[in-house]
Amino acid sequence: MTEPRVPGHDDSTLELPCGETVDVHGLDMGMREFDCDCGATHAIVMDVHPLARFVPEFLVEILEQTVETADDHGAFGTTHMMGVVLEEFPDEVASKDVSEDGAVGCTLIWVTDFDSRRLHEIVVELVVELMEHAVSHAEDDGAMSEFERRMSEFDVDSFVEQYRQERDIESEHDEVV
Repeated sequence: MTEPRVPGHDDSTLELPCGETVDVHGLDMGMREFDCDCGATHAIVMDVHPLARFVPEFLVEILEQTVETADDHGAFGTTHMMGVVLEEFPDEVASKDVSEDGAVGCTLIWVTDFDSRRLHEIVVELVVELMEHAVSHAEDDGAMSEFERRMSEFDVDSFVEQYRQERDIESEHDEVV
């Protein structure tokens, strides 16, 4: 049985960081971004999107095995990564829990003030920071030095460009081409 709603109140809208609103029912699970009425392009992420959208599977597996989570969302994944993005950019990310709306097809939605390419760069940068933090706790100066050396050679922009070219983000399985 459906529950009565407050007249004039639409709980399917999400207020975006730019001030515009979007109806979550218009967001498709295959969308990665959309052109907003404000003139900007906003990235969209849903909890059902795999973390491999941003980083290789081997790294996803390492993150799942090494990052402890303290919530009901299971192993470290997209939900946790978007939580980190939201923490770093609280005014540039809007989120909505749509778990009670069976017509949406996911539980959580995030829309960023930046496009999907910039979001991808941010996620990679934050993963590198997570890795650096983990290595710093290893109490192994050699490991930290090696990590810093390798990261000095790592170019986020080049990685994102190459990764985006190699990924088939059209499929719900989000597999390597």
